[in-house]
Amino acid sequence: MRNKYPSMTTMHQYQNQRLAWSSCYDNFQCATLQVPIDYKKPESGSFGLALLRYKATDQKNRLGSLVVNPGGPGASGKQYAYNAEYILSPAVLAQYDIVGFDPRGVGDSAPIECLSNNETDANYSADSKPDSAIEVAAMAASAKQYAAKCLAKNKNVANYSTANSARDMDILRNALGDSHLNFLGKSYGTYLGTLYAKFFPANVGRMVLDGAIDPKTSAVEQTMFQGMGFDLALHAFIRNCYKKNNCPLKKPIANSINQIIDLFHQAAIHPLPGPKNRQATESLLVLGTASALYDDYSGWPKLRIALRQAAKNNGTTFLELADEYSGRNANGTYANNETDAAFVIDCLDWPEVRTLDEMAVDAKAFAVAAPVFGPYVAYGSLACKYLPPPADGAAATKITTIKTTPIMVIGTKRDPATPYQWAQSLHETIQGSRLISLNADGHTGHGRGSECVDSAVDKYFLTAVLPGKDLACSL
Repeated sequence: MRNKYPSMTTMHQYQNQRLAWSSCYDNFQCATLQVPIDYKKPESGSFGLALLRYKATDQKNRLGSLVVNPGGPGASGKQYAYNAEYILSPAVLAQYDIVGFDPRGVGDSAPIECLSNNETDANYSADSKPDSAIEVAAMAASAKQYAAKCLAKNKNVANYSTANSARDMDILRNALGDSHLNFLGKSYGTYLGTLYAKFFPANVGRMVLDGAIDPKTSAVEQTMFQGMGFDLALHAFIRNCYKKNNCPLKKPIANSINQIIDLFHQAAIHPLPGPKNRQATESLLVLGTASALYDDYSGWPKLRIALRQAAKNNGTTFLELADEYSGRNANGTYANNETDAAFVIDCLDWPEVRTLDEMAVDAKAFAVAAPVFGPYVAYGSLACKYLPPPADGAAATKITTIKTTPIMVIGTKRDPATPYQWAQSLHETIQGSRLISLNADGHTGHGRGSECVDSAVDKYFLTAVLPGKDLACSL
């Protein structure tokens, strides 16, 4: 929905629009929010952002709207709101309209589209750990092609930053008729909330940031810490695996790590066969492993199965795990545009300024800090080198301290994707915030079975009262 409303040419018009809600998906309402493509030039055209609302079940005691975002970047806030009854308690659902929006470039909101289904398959399957200068050059050539396709198919690539999405949220707040923004952001959604708090501190309402991104970390540090986070989660999986009768890993942990690394290396030479003539390449095995580590409840058992199958030259479950992460359907199509959106948005938020030689030096440090996952994420931002810088300027996202209304930050101790240290750092960055620490495995902390976490979140949303001190919770 790009440039559908060319009549909007001033910020006053954008900030004073009325939403035309209509019934959709049985019990929900849908609408479109207009936002300027370029905030420096609001007259240059608009994006239409897709909204979904689940109305408060007790309208007489309604407290306002609660905007939700699941992260990504590239995940659909609209789809997240569709699952409102599963992500929020009945008490919160009674008093808040739950509103999700697809951020610019995502889902139904001027979606970023770069690769075909077959090209996306090839991209996920391709070598992600170059072992020679020749392989680095080949990876760079492929990265240039990916970026070129994005630029050719998407006119406004430089305008899809999360900083602009944060600005969009203030237009959304106005359109919802709320004086303050109430927000639940998870994973990369915490960065969206953090930027909103930086840009509009006086407009922040009750905000929960779960599975925090550290806004002060550099792009290189962020990637390295993620590699370390996945290695830490893998160690936790291995220790749990030893308690199972059918654990396929060798003791002690060092042997298990070597066993997994060797499995990856062997797949680089001989990919594991899967159904429908698919092959589980080295990169798909790594992706499948990472996918399983997000959720200790359902992912860990699947990873044990995948490892047992791999010992018999079968890559079926590894492919299933990789597909769960990428959103690949059984027929070879992809459920959404999250892969392409995540690439572009990530690059705009964390531009890659290193040379190939500098990346090669850093890759050695990655391998030391995170022996399993480090080598596979070290070049993950390579394609960013070939995209333009964000139109709003990288300096727009520099953050040292945020002063706003008290905010709740949640961190899970062994979170593979958003390491716990990031939650600690964000807590220090946002003055007066309260940190809820969950001693658990898996990604994010709210809604995962901890009464300690969930009751604190509910009380905050319902009464605006934060815990008197930082909390230490468990499952």
